[in-house]
Amino acid sequence: MSHTPGARQAQKQRTRQALLDAALGLLAEQSLSSLGLREVTRAAGVAPTAFYRHFRSTADLGVALVGEALDSLHAMIRTTLSPVDDSARRITRAVGLVAGHVDAHPAHVRFVARERHGGVQPVREAIREQLVRFAEEVKAELAKDPRSRGWSDDDLLMLAHLYVDQMLSTASLFLETPGDEPLERERVARLAARQLRLIGTGRAHWLD
Repeated sequence: MSHTPGARQAQKQRTRQALLDAALGLLAEQSLSSLGLREVTRAAGVAPTAFYRHFRSTADLGVALVGEALDSLHAMIRTTLSPVDDSARRITRAVGLVAGHVDAHPAHVRFVARERHGGVQPVREAIREQLVRFAEEVKAELAKDPRSRGWSDDDLLMLAHLYVDQMLSTASLFLETPGDEPLERERVARLAARQLRLIGTGRAHWLD
């Protein structure tokens, strides 16, 4: 039974995931541009030749890590910025969700924060494409809000980018704040909430 197509596919997926996990662990201490193929395969416990059955290069592996890090966040961001709640509740929920995501996936957050402006072009482009998607999705949610009546598409997209950039900045701040320092985490949460309120205040008066 170990040679059935289903078993082979499952083994292939396990090897691919082992390579991704190994790379993510190694990237905690270095950038993707300095990561070696043999370093990854050694950490994953597979032969170097196995790497090419899954990825064309370490850059290709990095693009896959971008997808693993960010694909699951689209639904969360749409929910966070949906216009059904009042601003105070929405801000509190947004900051809490970002903090929770950082706590659950620190390695992925660190990878995206470092490689967003890193030296591997395909990975930078993959992150940028994801952030553009986030902004478009946030724009669609903002457009549903009656407060957006009269806004141009360009201005709504600009506002969406502000929210996305702010959430990334907040994630980076939480990443740098040790979990065993609750007072410092509370300070970061208050700062993030104030920054979001500032964006909201500007939004309220933009058409003035």
